[in-house]
Amino acid sequence: MSRTARIELDGKSYEYPVVEGTEHELAIDISKLRADTGYITLDDGYGNTGSCKSKITYIDGDAGVLRYRGIPIEELAEKSTFIESAYLVIFGKLPTVEERDRFAGLLMENAMIDEGMKKHFEAFPPSTHPMAITSAMVNLISGYEPEDMIINSEQEFEEAAAKLMSKVRTIAAASYKASIGEPIVYPRYDLRYAENFLHMMFTKPYKAYEPTPAVSRALNLFLLLHADHEQNCSTSTVRMVASSQANIFASCSAGVNALWGPRHGGANQAVIEMLEQIRDSDMDVKEYVRKVKNKEDGIKLMGFGHRVYRNFDPRSKILRKAADEMFDELEMTDPLLDIAQELADVALSDDYFVERKLYPNVDFYSGMILRAMGIPLNMFTVMFAIGRMPGWIANWKEINDDPKGRIYRPRQVYVGPTDQHWVLREER
Repeated sequence: MSRTARIELDGKSYEYPVVEGTEHELAIDISKLRADTGYITLDDGYGNTGSCKSKITYIDGDAGVLRYRGIPIEELAEKSTFIESAYLVIFGKLPTVEERDRFAGLLMENAMIDEGMKKHFEAFPPSTHPMAITSAMVNLISGYEPEDMIINSEQEFEEAAAKLMSKVRTIAAASYKASIGEPIVYPRYDLRYAENFLHMMFTKPYKAYEPTPAVSRALNLFLLLHADHEQNCSTSTVRMVASSQANIFASCSAGVNALWGPRHGGANQAVIEMLEQIRDSDMDVKEYVRKVKNKEDGIKLMGFGHRVYRNFDPRSKILRKAADEMFDELEMTDPLLDIAQELADVALSDDYFVERKLYPNVDFYSGMILRAMGIPLNMFTVMFAIGRMPGWIANWKEINDDPKGRIYRPRQVYVGPTDQHWVLREER
């Protein structure tokens, strides 16, 4: 027998179906509430609102669980690669050898950007943030790939997805080169996804860059762990734009813009800035933690806690291990890493943070890994965008494939002035 929820309004009773997901998540389907009652629900920030049904990613914040298409993130981090996991996220299954090779081949074939696009990089002022350049150039792909504006088959979708995933790293690296006044570097056909990006980022006309295996593994893992994360701000933005039947490039460009905000994709940059503040002020870590607890001078503990996770962020455990291994293999020392590890140890042993379940999240360690690779701070969010592209593409596809899909149109409760009238300018 199907379950229902009863709502009583103005002396009348209404029943609405209870929807249960495959992981036993429960929701009340109120899609007919306004038509039945004239009422809407108010949920500022959408903290309790399910905007869609999705088959892509599952999160259990209380248990610290993250799964792509049902597969635990821990298994993928240990056994998979970014490209294989991206295929899983986008197409809903692990690829066969043939499927994986075909998709990897499409990524290689589409790594180049049109020569005409390079002129646009030159037009941006030197002070332009790489995220602004990345967003604009992702949108511009549609101008050079007009055949992908309308997608009518699985083959056309696969080609468009590969173009977007491949070109976004080329665009990102070119954005960085443009911001520092260096020539744009062409991709290499013989390099894999992560290595090719590092080559385009750090090769100079007089000196080729060859990433070490440790750096390549760490970047591959970083991208894999960021491939999707359910209905966050940027992913919801992609779905919102896609619901208007905007093309895949325009929709994912909107995701880049949403990710840019410091409350979302900029969090790992804020962690590094916090660690630098502690280092530059010669402040004892325990003293910094005390100030955080006492809320002195607006001091915050960045990289701890998460909107969804009320337990450990499973990605942070994986990245902490990866950070330790990379630093050991490279024989690198970084005072910021020492501060970060001490800060994590102090916070995790303090009842104040434990009781509030403020554990290190993925941003706490991802910033350290990017810093060790030589990625500059203003590129941190761009790196996030490269990693999140498979999730955005997959969510665009869910919207595009839904024959019953409607344009997203949230309601509101108006609280502004009423019954106003226009007034002559001289009387205002």
